[in-house]
Amino acid sequence: MEKFKITKINYPYLEKPVEIYERECGHKIVFAYKKGELINISSWVKTGSINENDKNNGISHFLEHLMFKGTKKHKAGEFDRILESRGAIVNAATWKDYTFYYVTIPKGLDEKNFKDTLDLHADMMLNPVIPDNEIGEPFDLNNPDIKVKRERHVVIEEIRMRKDQPWTLVYNNLNSNMYTSHPYKRDVIGNEEIISKITREEVLNYYKTHYTPNNITTIITGDLNPDEVIPMVAEKFDFNGRENRNNEVFPLDVPVKELKIYENYSQINTGFLMFGWLCPIAADIKNSTLLETIGIILGEGASSRLYRELIEKATKPVFNIVSTDYYSFRDGGNFFIQANFKPEYKTEAIDMIKNQLLKIQTNGINENELKKAKKKLKAEFAENSETVSDIADTIGSYMTICNNLNCVETYVKTIEEITKEEVQKAAQEYLDINKSVISILMPESYKT
Repeated sequence: MEKFKITKINYPYLEKPVEIYERECGHKIVFAYKKGELINISSWVKTGSINENDKNNGISHFLEHLMFKGTKKHKAGEFDRILESRGAIVNAATWKDYTFYYVTIPKGLDEKNFKDTLDLHADMMLNPVIPDNEIGEPFDLNNPDIKVKRERHVVIEEIRMRKDQPWTLVYNNLNSNMYTSHPYKRDVIGNEEIISKITREEVLNYYKTHYTPNNITTIITGDLNPDEVIPMVAEKFDFNGRENRNNEVFPLDVPVKELKIYENYSQINTGFLMFGWLCPIAADIKNSTLLETIGIILGEGASSRLYRELIEKATKPVFNIVSTDYYSFRDGGNFFIQANFKPEYKTEAIDMIKNQLLKIQTNGINENELKKAKKKLKAEFAENSETVSDIADTIGSYMTICNNLNCVETYVKTIEEITKEEVQKAAQEYLDINKSVISILMPESYKT
């Protein structure tokens, strides 16, 4: 029987510790006990747009689609058909640091659903055929004389649909300008030209390079016995000597040294803008949590400062929407302030947001704001511990972007220990207006 290096993590709000099983091949299996009838099986791969370049941008997302196109044992569509007939939710997603695949399904009598799902999931992860007839022939975008459209056309249509989404346009413009050289600057979904031309050989080589044992973490969540389950997972995930890969390490980009503003135009009626800052790496839990705290106080919900001051108490209707967001990444997070505004008030909108930032940096926050933010952070973490899919998502994210679950053990304590002074200092250090990039999208009629 295969031996494992086992680590137990005291995961808040769960009945039992989460167990991490490290295999000699490098593959990790994580088991999280959650009482109930549903189980979740997911595999997280440490690859996304972070491992792409200007010649293959979008390949991670394209491969995600193609992974469902059959194996030698199961034809295209069979995987979804079998599982969905048993009430399963089957899906996948690609982001900057990872690609993940999951199935949430009722456990079934004698755990038959679990066993069958594991068999199908492992087969898909390890043995994708990626057939030419499912990819579709490469073609010229300027002369798309294709009678039978396949998966590359599905992805290209996704890309085209996003061109009509104002928030996507303003975000992509911001993202590409926040970074100088880091791969995060590229759009995860890729571009039409690359997807129209990319070959099966390129996709297969990418799969072989990045879908290696040390890059994959498989998570089992549910009311199961790990003594029975873990050996099954190890048996099904037989990598058959597949070599590991040392993941490339990229220099971290640094924030801009002076405010940068980029303005574009589109067929829209209102204005859109996003402020963006480069922030600490995901493994810096303390500072990441401080920035999450600022995000709640500043721009999350109707009780936030931005909503109260710029919408509720506004003397004139400048903003329709104004809020904050925080993305945590392996090589540094992103803090955003985003707004939809009346285009004639563009200058006022920018100045009003700057003023709210300056207030939190100069005067700090009050005890009541901090108390509410802490309560909200803990409540969100507790809510993400209620379902097998949410638990798996949280574990998969931490295992991928932080490479461990250690921070989960101390996360609640980290929240509780935050002080007003630390919040103010983090706002001063990371949200300096001179370290920000602003992306603006205006109606075509404002183009000069």
